[in-house]
Amino acid sequence: MEAEFSGGEVTSDGGMVLIRGLDRRLGLTAQVAQVLEDPREPGKITHTALDLVRQRVFGLVAGYEDLNNYDTLRHDPGFQTAVERDEALASSPTLCRFEQWGDRRTAWELHRILVEQFIASQRSAPAELMLDFDGTDDPVHGKQVGSFFHKYYDGYCFLPL
Repeated sequence: MEAEFSGGEVTSDGGMVLIRGLDRRLGLTAQVAQVLEDPREPGKITHTALDLVRQRVFGLVAGYEDLNNYDTLRHDPGFQTAVERDEALASSPTLCRFEQWGDRRTAWELHRILVEQFIASQRSAPAELMLDFDGTDDPVHGKQVGSFFHKYYDGYCFLPL
C-alpha cells in the first residue's frame, strides 16, 4: 500500500482558464504576438511567441510580477491549460530573454493595439480622454541593466517614464 499526501497535480490558479476565455474573445495576446519580431532560429523554437506572451501576460494578471515564480508555474496545470500546452511552459531564463526582444517599434505597436482595443470597447467616442502619466520608481538591488541613480528617490532604480 502506498499513501501520498502531496495533493497530486493541483493548482491554485484555476482562474487562468477564465482569463484565457477573455483573451480568446478579445484576441489581445494573439495581436501582441503578431507584432513581435522573433529573433530566434525557427528550427530551434520550443515555445512560440504566442505561448511566451500568454504565459507572461497571464502570470502578470495572476500577480506573478517576478520571473522567479515561473520555474514552478511552468509545471502548473492551470497555467498550462490557459496557455493551451500540455507540457512544461517556458523557464524563467527563457521568459527573461523574451522580455528583452522589445524595441521602440514594438512599444509603438503594443500601444496601438491597446488604444484600438480601448476604442473598440466604447459604444461611442468619449467627449474627453485624460491620460495621467506618473513616474514610479522601481528600486533595484544590484547592477541590473537599465538602472540608474535617481537623486529624488535617493537610490538606484528603474524609472520607466
